[in-house]
Amino acid sequence: MTDANTTIKAEIESQDVVVFMKGTPQFPMCGFSGQVVQILNYLEVPFKGVNVLDDMAIREGIKAFSNWPTIPQIYVKGEFVGGCDITREMFQSGELQQFLSEKGIPVKAAPTAA
Repeated sequence: MTDANTTIKAEIESQDVVVFMKGTPQFPMCGFSGQVVQILNYLEVPFKGVNVLDDMAIREGIKAFSNWPTIPQIYVKGEFVGGCDITREMFQSGELQQFLSEKGIPVKAAPTAA
């Protein structure tokens, strides 16, 4: 295993929800990373952001690690979930909230219809 893979694995195991992204949760550097941050913040899910722009080995290594060509990448309890489009679609359908709850991660309840 390469040093990048060792670092990636350690990051994934460091917290229940980890997002490999461009920029930071406070300052996303691309729209796709920003969308994922908005979704997780809306659901009040604590997560760790890993800025792939800080380390080219991590930026390229995460793509090989997950066999997924784009960034951001979301991991929940060590399991690769997907990128921005998958996360957005899961959120809109309610599947993301259910998935997170099943993994033992509390999410903000959606507003109920009157």
